[in-house]
Parts: sequence; C-alpha cells; structure tokens
Amino acid sequence: MKYFVWLVFIVAGSFGCTSGDKPRGLLSEDVMVSILVDIHLTEGFVQSLPIPYDSSKKVYPILERDVFEKHRVPDSVYLASLQYYLRYPVMMERIYARTVDSLTVYEKRAESTP
Repeated sequence: MKYFVWLVFIVAGSFGCTSGDKPRGLLSEDVMVSILVDIHLTEGFVQSLPIPYDSSKKVYPILERDVFEKHRVPDSVYLASLQYYLRYPVMMERIYARTVDSLTVYEKRAESTP
C-alpha cells in the first residue's frame, strides 16, 4: 500500500511537470482575443438564423473554419492554445475580459447604426 501511494504521487508529479509546458505555436493573448471575438460573433450569427437547430449545427462548423482561415490559424493550434490558457485562470480571465469588451464595442456600434 505504501508503494502504491508513492507510485500515485510520482505519476501525478510527472503529469504536473508537463502541464505547464507551452504548446508549439502558442497564440498570443491578442490573437486569442481576436479569434474568440470572431467565434462569438459567428455563434451569435448562426443562432439568429431562421433555421432549425439541427441545420445550425451543420452551418456553424463551416463558418468556424472560415474564422480560423481568416486568422490563418489551424484549429489544432487554437485548441492547444485554449487548453494552455485554461490552465491559468488569471490569463484566461484577462483574455475573456478583453473579448467581452470588444464584443460590447461591436454591440454599441450595431445599436448606433441606423
């Protein structure tokens, strides 16, 4: 039993050491904010379409792919970067605060446009 406990600590420790490693091609916070803004705008657009939910589930991945092409970022790099930032709540909160601020600016512009 004693060896089992040590084995658990060793295995957990080895995973803990690698979790802080930055992924190759880690996107900057600025790029993450820009992509997240476009993803949220795309989600909002798809939800506003007068189509059934099943259809929107087919449309969204196509438009999401366009977002990644616009930013010239493979979705795998985005996902790896997102997973990295999610391990660091302070960074992720900062990224999302900026994302929400940007979306608020978009919303105010849309409201003021006749």
